[in-house]
Amino acid sequence: MSSDWWVNSELFTAGGWVLVAILLLSTLMWVLILERYWFLRRQRPLLIQDILRRWRDMRGNDSDASLRIRQGLTNEYHGSLASWVTTIQVITAVLPLLGLLGTVVGMIKTFEVMTVFGTGNVRGMAEGISQALITTMAGLITALAGMYFAGDLQTRIVSETEHLHQQLTFEPDFEADEGALPPPRATR
Repeated sequence: MSSDWWVNSELFTAGGWVLVAILLLSTLMWVLILERYWFLRRQRPLLIQDILRRWRDMRGNDSDASLRIRQGLTNEYHGSLASWVTTIQVITAVLPLLGLLGTVVGMIKTFEVMTVFGTGNVRGMAEGISQALITTMAGLITALAGMYFAGDLQTRIVSETEHLHQQLTFEPDFEADEGALPPPRATR
């Protein structure tokens, strides 16, 4: 098997340069999706520990200042979790448009063949139609997968941000009020 198998394959030949662009963009999309799931699984717990430590160190008796610190830490956490999600959503929106571009390019190729040879060159017309259909299919299928995972990531990020926001409580320190029991915390 040669190293340039995908260049010589019938699918990529039929899809043309637009299919190669869809492949490259969808590969980037999948790398970013996998990176976000890895981040949520491996890095998020460390990030939570860091933010909770900073919250304990920074919060004070001034409720307005504590509220702003709490909101700032929550926004920082959300931003860390949501990085690349917008890029994934943009790629997901661009993929069907690339498929549509491939459709237009394929139909132009078909009409050029019809202009030169009339309807007598069925093979030439089939190549253009094939390019149109393959690129449309590739753009739609990759976009559907991207939509699902972008939505799932967005849901997880909102849920995790709300959970952290609840963990950043304004409960008093136990040394100040030794007789009081701490309020129950939300746990997962």
